[in-house]
Amino acid sequence: MIAPAGHPAIAPPRVGVLLVNLGTPDAPDAPSVRRYLAEFLSDRRVVEIPPILWQPILRGIILTTRPKKSAHAYSQVWTDEGSPLAAITRRQAAAMQAALGPDILVEYAMRYGNPAIAATLDTMLAAGCRRILVAPLYPQYCAATTATVTDAVTAHLTDLRWQPALRFLPPYADDAAYIDALKASVKTGLAALDFTPDVLLASFHGMPERTLHLGDPYHCQCRHTARLLSEALGRPVEVAFQSRFGRAKWLEPATDAMLTRLGREGKSVAIFAPGFAADCLETLEELAIRGKEQFAAAGGEKFAYLPCLNDSAPGRTMLEALLRRELAGWL
Repeated sequence: MIAPAGHPAIAPPRVGVLLVNLGTPDAPDAPSVRRYLAEFLSDRRVVEIPPILWQPILRGIILTTRPKKSAHAYSQVWTDEGSPLAAITRRQAAAMQAALGPDILVEYAMRYGNPAIAATLDTMLAAGCRRILVAPLYPQYCAATTATVTDAVTAHLTDLRWQPALRFLPPYADDAAYIDALKASVKTGLAALDFTPDVLLASFHGMPERTLHLGDPYHCQCRHTARLLSEALGRPVEVAFQSRFGRAKWLEPATDAMLTRLGREGKSVAIFAPGFAADCLETLEELAIRGKEQFAAAGGEKFAYLPCLNDSAPGRTMLEALLRRELAGWL
């Protein structure tokens, strides 16, 4: 159709895919970490304490003391490409752009930090994306992760007069493509070791235990993933939960406590983080560095960290399969 004279320019309609991961500071310094933590820890789904009680604590002791410590941790894993999480997510988006072809626009955003969801959506809309598949890169559903992506996307579109059609990639904790990718990745990692680990430990990000009792399926989906992977590998996969914060009771067993126990028992360990789509602070610093130190301090000797799926061949194959399935009817 030919637009009438004087009609404002409108980009041809196209389909977009938006990959979303958790987020990262812009730099490994205290001011950047403070900005990031202020946004992250102000999300009502992340910290479910009433703001009138929580914000004075956050703006007081937490944002005063934690940024410097976290900045040091980030500095240990920062790369020439910047944050590992941002760099890997960027490569995942580029791989999906190449796989899906020029008719699809693939972008990536961070739920907290940059590139922001709102700005990236605006870019996609300006490029003519009238149908957008939003893909939260969280295999297991959690209100504090998956749901916040939906919140951010829909909140930004609330005031738009011309809204795009939206689809959201559902959690894929038990998807055969995901289990197959994990199996291939873990087997590759194990084959590269000079020892056969006594314990294969899957460390998932922790959550307060109350979220389980309130109906969040996260704990059950983590256990389901581990059980399916154990069956696929033909060997036991132990489960633990990391990154405890605050005084509340969190999901157990705790990763740090389990590593200490295994070290004392003289077990050899290979640990991996199947709930993370890309390596980040919680895997590269908390597990590969601090986890190894905790294990060694308890007397353990043989320890290995196995990378996340990242933009590996199994990871790319899985992600493309999931996206193509959800894009059915739009391509």
